[in-house]
Amino acid sequence: MRLPVLVALTLLLAGNAPAQADDAILREATQQLQALIRINTTNPPGNELAAARFIDSLFKADGIESQVFESAPGRGAVVARIRGRTGTTAKSPIILMGHMDVVGVQRDQWTVDPFAAIITDGVLTGRGAIDDKGMLIANLQAMKALQRRVRAGTTLSRDVIFVANADEEAGGDFGMGWLLKNHPDAIRAEYALNEGGRTRIMSNGKKYVALQMAEKVSHVVTVTANGPDGHASIPLDGNAIARLGRALAAIGAHREPTVLTPVTTRFFASLAGIWPDAAQARAMSDVASGDAARVTRGAEVLRAIPTLDAVLRTGISPTIIEGGIRSNVIPRDAKATLNIRTLPGQSIDSTVARLQRAVNDPRVTFTISSRGTDSPAMSAENEFFAAVERAAKRVEPSIVVVPYLSTGATDSADLRRAGIKAYGLLPFPLEMPDEERMHGNDERLPLSAFGFGIRFVTGIAEQLALP
Repeated sequence: MRLPVLVALTLLLAGNAPAQADDAILREATQQLQALIRINTTNPPGNELAAARFIDSLFKADGIESQVFESAPGRGAVVARIRGRTGTTAKSPIILMGHMDVVGVQRDQWTVDPFAAIITDGVLTGRGAIDDKGMLIANLQAMKALQRRVRAGTTLSRDVIFVANADEEAGGDFGMGWLLKNHPDAIRAEYALNEGGRTRIMSNGKKYVALQMAEKVSHVVTVTANGPDGHASIPLDGNAIARLGRALAAIGAHREPTVLTPVTTRFFASLAGIWPDAAQARAMSDVASGDAARVTRGAEVLRAIPTLDAVLRTGISPTIIEGGIRSNVIPRDAKATLNIRTLPGQSIDSTVARLQRAVNDPRVTFTISSRGTDSPAMSAENEFFAAVERAAKRVEPSIVVVPYLSTGATDSADLRRAGIKAYGLLPFPLEMPDEERMHGNDERLPLSAFGFGIRFVTGIAEQLALP
């Protein structure tokens, strides 16, 4: 049973949750997050400009330099900056970033209004709470903490830039892609902290931070089945819809080969030492061993955990089916859309070729409708990774930080291709049922996790920007 929010906040002040943000900051941040969620930025159409102006007003009220960029009517981004040291001793800037747009909702499947940002028993429910408006407010609070240091006489070792983007959920053409093309100097930096990682609560209650250092590449593939058309009163062999169904069954049974990257090898090797389930921990060690037989054995065990299996291989998910015009007409063709997420360095063409062999039907064709673009992986051997480790342990000494290959696509890929070292983090410790609500129904954020995340992000910024 969760404690009522006022009791939970009282416990924070009493010291029963020392890893959380203090009460005043958490109260302010919670109000800001509620206000931001109540600005409906469902993409499409986005309409992020209202959210951008709201965030801009918060910065200006605190005396922080801020600017709104309008990428298209109703679409916008916020770039704020706290200036640090200048001259030869200054370090290159860092970015704290997130996106304002959110995915759509099925209102009838939510237990509350998804844009009301209701708090019940210490949990805030609303679209965008964890993807990605919670991160935006945590970043904003980190900027405010740095601004307090500056007012007290501290000169930061580098500029710290806040970026709130539009259009991340639909590819970024009006967000990060637009900023990089039209205002590259406004976001020129050495490092960026973005969404994309995880802070997970394991079954034994302990936590680990999965810091995103690479990500899968998203592609869209259309599967088309052809067959004879005619009146539905006369069943026909080779019916396109039935043919498509058989093809999808074959696609569903197909598994792409296991491929280990340097990031995933270190991920599993690190997790093996802290994972609470002994059999799964052995499987992680096997996967990271480099021995082909052990890798195969370990991957088969980890297959039972979808979030872990997904980082071992290219993922294929049917998402849309189309076919038919009337209930009494057999259509000539039927189509399905596949979302395919390839591992870094893996070919979408090779994946499609394997699917064609698995389906083994000449009247089923595959068309790559949209190709994603790969981006370089980040290193764990630099000041950024070390700063995340120190900040995490400052919040919770027992926590472990591991490199992570994320299965989802983020704006970090654009930044990495532009030469900015971008890392991903979801700073809020979540159990798997809450993490899986991202893009789902009743997306929610426990306020205790929100407070943890604010302190965590603030600590990262301080580690990187304080002299």
